Amino acid sequence: MDQTVTDGRITFAADEAAVARCNIRLRTADRILLKIASFEARDFDELFDATKELPWADWLPKSASFPVRGKSVRSQLHHVPTCQAMVKKAIVEQLKSKYNVNWFAEVSPEIPIEVSIQKDRATLSLDTSGKGLHKRGYRTLGTDSPLRETLSAGMVLLSYWNKDRTFVDPFCGSGTIAIEAAMIGRNIAPGIKRDFLAEKWPAISQRYWSEAREEANDLCLASLEIPLIATDRNSEVLKKARYHARQAGVFDEIHFQQKEFSDFTTQRKFGCVISNPPYGERTGSKQEVEELYRLIDQKFRPLETWSIYVLTSHEQFEGLYGKQAARRRKLYNGKISCTFYQYAGLRPPKRKGMEKIP
Repeated sequence: MDQTVTDGRITFAADEAAVARCNIRLRTADRILLKIASFEARDFDELFDATKELPWADWLPKSASFPVRGKSVRSQLHHVPTCQAMVKKAIVEQLKSKYNVNWFAEVSPEIPIEVSIQKDRATLSLDTSGKGLHKRGYRTLGTDSPLRETLSAGMVLLSYWNKDRTFVDPFCGSGTIAIEAAMIGRNIAPGIKRDFLAEKWPAISQRYWSEAREEANDLCLASLEIPLIATDRNSEVLKKARYHARQAGVFDEIHFQQKEFSDFTTQRKFGCVISNPPYGERTGSKQEVEELYRLIDQKFRPLETWSIYVLTSHEQFEGLYGKQAARRRKLYNGKISCTFYQYAGLRPPKRKGMEKIP
């Protein structure tokens, strides 16, 4: 598949069926945009004329609601509201001639349009997702400082964990990392239980959505042999974690337990810790967090065969933990810039059943 990678975006060519498959199955994407065109736009006349020439009637029925959102980076057209208004006006003018009407009710379906201008190049796209893809539908109870589902899934996918290895999150909070790991282990499509804006678009056949969901259900595994372990000191937040796991369909795959991190022990020889401990941005004081990181060092240092993965914004984590990471990856928890510290342990034996020690 030919694809182009830019800051925050991956562009690739695909058919209409891929709109459904990508929305339902991609775990770390924020939303799926259908690119209509890209062109130079150094002034408003260029933006208007190029937009008006595009085949909008192929996608927008006469009754469609088509709000326009926009952004501009390092471009001469830097006033975003005016860019949005110009794109909207150009589309309306083109549709007037196509439908031979002077006014549009804009009732349904909703087909949001994005105008993105970067370095004087405008890209016009349709938002097929609607709600961000991190909203899987299972996390309905509010919690403090939650990790997005897409970020949690990304952490798991960046790790060496797989369904045949022990998983532990000793600071599980609302359980998102463990839930996403369980969904990955069972190959449950992240968007299988939610709907998407493009499902109501006449230009994309309902057949594609039905086939994509049927395919996703067929690929799902019944269960995991090795349960995931998720602990936290807070009993109330664990209640929400258990509820969310039920909603996601993976409650039986995760062993939730109330436990202080100071009581953390394990007899398993191989495994992965993937966690987002407090880092003093939203919860916990800086002093408390630094004491916690020293305790993490004490608890994890004996686990020489384990792989350890920690997400934190604390710049001194490696010094407090007492060991430099083999790999680091910059990730964002909302607007907070964090580092994903990765410590690779030994590869476990391939023979089935060697994960646990009696």
